[in-house]
Amino acid sequence: MKFLLAAVGSKYVHCNLAIYSLRAYVQAAGVCSEVETAEYTINQNREEILADLYSRKPDAVGFSCYIWNICLIEALARDFHTLRPEADIWFGGPEASGEAREWMERLPFLRGIMVGEGEETFCRLIRYYDGGQPAGLSGVSGIFWRGKGGIRENPRTPALSMAQIPFPFDGPLPPDKIVYYESSRGCPFSCGYCLSSVDKKLRFRDWELVKRELSVFLEQRVRQVKFVDRTFNCSHSHSRRIWRYLAGQDNGVTNFHFEIAGDLLEEEDLEILGSLRPGLVQLEIGVQSTNPDALRAVRRTTNLERLEKNVRRLAEGKNIHIHLDLIAGLPFEDYKSFGRSFDRVYALRPEKLQLGFLKLLKGSPLYEQVKTYGICHSTQPPYEVLGTPFLSYEDLCRLKRIEKVLDIYGNSHQFVHVMERLLSFYPSPFVLYEKLAEYFEENGLFSRQTSRLERFSILWDFICREKEEREFLGVVWQEVLVYDYFLRENAKVRPAFAPDLAPFWPSITEWYAKYALRRPELGSYAGRSYRQLLHMTHAEVFHRDFSQNGQKILIVFDYEKRSPLTGNAATWEGEEWTKENGSTRF
Repeated sequence: MKFLLAAVGSKYVHCNLAIYSLRAYVQAAGVCSEVETAEYTINQNREEILADLYSRKPDAVGFSCYIWNICLIEALARDFHTLRPEADIWFGGPEASGEAREWMERLPFLRGIMVGEGEETFCRLIRYYDGGQPAGLSGVSGIFWRGKGGIRENPRTPALSMAQIPFPFDGPLPPDKIVYYESSRGCPFSCGYCLSSVDKKLRFRDWELVKRELSVFLEQRVRQVKFVDRTFNCSHSHSRRIWRYLAGQDNGVTNFHFEIAGDLLEEEDLEILGSLRPGLVQLEIGVQSTNPDALRAVRRTTNLERLEKNVRRLAEGKNIHIHLDLIAGLPFEDYKSFGRSFDRVYALRPEKLQLGFLKLLKGSPLYEQVKTYGICHSTQPPYEVLGTPFLSYEDLCRLKRIEKVLDIYGNSHQFVHVMERLLSFYPSPFVLYEKLAEYFEENGLFSRQTSRLERFSILWDFICREKEEREFLGVVWQEVLVYDYFLRENAKVRPAFAPDLAPFWPSITEWYAKYALRRPELGSYAGRSYRQLLHMTHAEVFHRDFSQNGQKILIVFDYEKRSPLTGNAATWEGEEWTKENGSTRF
C-alpha cells in the first residue's frame, strides 16, 4: 500500500514540515506501508502538478491544506479523483480542520479529514490501510470520515509529548530551501485572530534532542532554519539555552529565525542576543497595533513601552535582523489610528515592517465574533477583511497601496538614505508613504512591473513633483539617489539623473591605481589587479552629507564586504576630493 503526502507551498524555498513529520513518525513506529512525500508550489502549472501526482500511482493521497493553497488543492483533488476514483483522498492541516464537516459535505469523494495534531492520527490511519486496525476507521482517532451512516467524527487524538515526535528529516537537507523546525508546541497566549490560541497544551522538546538536531543543521550548513514555535521566548530558560548554543556552535553561514514576544525579553536575553554574529539570528515580533482598544478586543497582551525599549536596544547592536508586524483591520482601529501605529513602529527602524491585513481564520476566536464587531470579510481564502465599522474598504485599498510602496522603498533597503532625508520634510513616515502611494496610483505604476533602475527614476520624478509643494532645501537629491543606487550592486548602467562625473573621473582612476592596490591595511585588495579592483568596488564623488555646501569627497563602495542584515555594500569615505589635485586622505 502506497500513501502519498502532498504539499503545495507558497514558494519553492519553503518546505512543508508537516508531511516530513508525519512520515518520520510512521517510520519510527515501524509501520510497513510505503509513505512518500511530494512538494509543489502554487506558482506551478496545475496540470503539471496533477501529472506528477498521477505518475506516482498512490493508493491514497493526503493533502496538506492552508489558506494560501486550498483553492489549488481542491481543484487538484477533484481532478485526481476523476483520474483515479479508486484512490482514497484525505485532507489535513488548519484550513481543512476548521470546518471539516463542511468540507466533507462539499467534496463527496473525500474519504476523510485529519484534524488536530496529525502524527499519531496518521500512524493509526496507515495501520488501518495495512489491516492492523481491527475497528476499522472507527478506531482511528482525530478524523472525520465517511461511513455507511454518513459523515462521522471520531474523538480527537491526545496531544503527544515533544519527546514522542521524531526528528522529521533524514539524509541530506536541501541547501537552497528554508528548513522549518519546532522546539515547542502550543502557545500561552489567547490572541483572537490566531489558531494557536486554541492549543493551550504548551510543550517543550527535551534539550538534548534539540541540541542534537540543531547540530545537524549546522553540520550541513543549511542556509536558514525557521523555528515555528509560536512564542519562542515564552520560556526564558528554553530560549536562552538555544541562543547560547547557537552562539557557541555558529558555522558562519546558517541563519536562525525566531518569532518572539518583544516585551518578554529581559536583560540576560538582550546581552546574549547582542553578542551574536551579525546575521546569525533574525527576530520576528508581532506588534499588530499600538491602539490599546484594538489590542484588548483581540485579547493581545503587550507592554508596548517595554517592547519598544527592547527593540531599540537590539537595534543598537546592528547584528540582529528585526522584523516587526502590524495588522490592519482589527476592531476599533480606524485609518488615522493605523497611521499612528505605523509611525510608532516605523520609528523603531526595523529591517522589515510587515503591513499585514486581518484574516478571519476558521476556528479562531475572532472568526466567531465577526458579527459582534461588524467585520466584513471575503468568503474565499485567505478570508481577508473587507471592512469594519472603523475601517472602510476604500481605506483598506489605500493601505494596500501603502503596503506596496513600503515594500519597494522601505523594506528593500535599496533607498535607505534618500528615504531618510525625505522623511525630514514630511509630518510622519505614514504621510510620506501615503504620498508615494498616491503618486503610483495617479501614474498607473501599480499595474505594471518596474525594474530597480526604473524605481529610482520614479522616485526622482516624485521628488521633482514634490518640490513644487514643499521646499527640499539644501539636499543634492541626485547624489542621494546615486549613492543608494550603487550601495546595493555594482551596476554597469549609470542612471540618467546621475550628476556628470567627467571632471573627476581621471582622478578617480588614478586613485585606484596609486592608492588602493598599495594599501596593505585594505587586506582583501592585496595582490588584486586593477581590473579585479574595478569589479569588486565602485567609486563616486559626492558632496559631504549630500549638502549643497558640503566638501567634495570620494566614496568607495566595497561589494565584497556587505551587511548581512541589508545586503548593502560597505563604504569608505575620503576627507576631501578636488578636481585640481585629485587627492583624498583616509
